[in-house]
This record gives sequence, C-alpha cells and structure tokens, in this order.
Amino acid sequence: MPTVSFHFDRYILDRLTTAAPDETIHITLSIDTAPHSASSNANPSASQAVAPQGPLAELLLRELLHAGDVLSFQQRRAGRQATATVTAEGNLIVEGHSTPYKSPSKAAIAVTGSPINGWTLWRTQEGLTLDALRNQLRND
Repeated sequence: MPTVSFHFDRYILDRLTTAAPDETIHITLSIDTAPHSASSNANPSASQAVAPQGPLAELLLRELLHAGDVLSFQQRRAGRQATATVTAEGNLIVEGHSTPYKSPSKAAIAVTGSPINGWTLWRTQEGLTLDALRNQLRND
C-alpha cells in the first residue's frame, strides 16, 4: 500500500490551529500522477504548481493577491458580513459555502442573494478592495 504524506506550509498550520470551533476551513489537494525524476524530487512543489485562471488570475500572478489570503466584506445597514479565502486556482471559497466561486461578484451574490459588484465589496486584510488592486495592475 502506498504511503501518503501531507506537507502544509506554516500559514496553513497557523490557520488550522486558530480556527473557531464552528468555522469551516477548505483545503484543496492536488494529486500529481506524473512520474518524478530525480530533479523534480529535489523540489516537489515545482511539479505541483497551479496556474490561476479567471478574473483573479492576474492579481495572483502579479502577487497582489496570494493563495490563502482572506477577503472580507461588511454591509452594516443590511447586517451582513462574510469572509472568503483565495485559492491558488483563482477562486474564492466563501465561509459557510462549499462551492468555489470563479468571480468576486458571484461570491458576493452567494452571500447577499442579490446582484452586487464583488470587485468593490470584497476587501483585503489591509482594507483594499479588489477593484483597487485591479486598478494597480492597470497603472503599472
């Protein structure tokens, strides 16, 4: 029987140990079925790199966002708030929802139940909207 090993970077371990008891944490596993050469065994993450796709891809590729970043929004008048985690594939996983969303707006609609611009709603931990990050790309 093959041996299965899981290697988590420090961020993931820290996040798992600080999670609230009722909090859902999503972990995506990718299985690399290609045979490994001696050079790929020296750097296993090189063969497992995921290319982001979709609307958030450029923000990830330019390192304005990172896999594992937690975004949040708050609508005080409506009494709504939510968090979402950015995946390496360029999706958002909204807390309490099992479906990954390809666009910020679809992720926001999952929470609000009505059409809304997710680019202006979701914020980084630094308080920047995704729209502000997108504008940084345009201005570079």
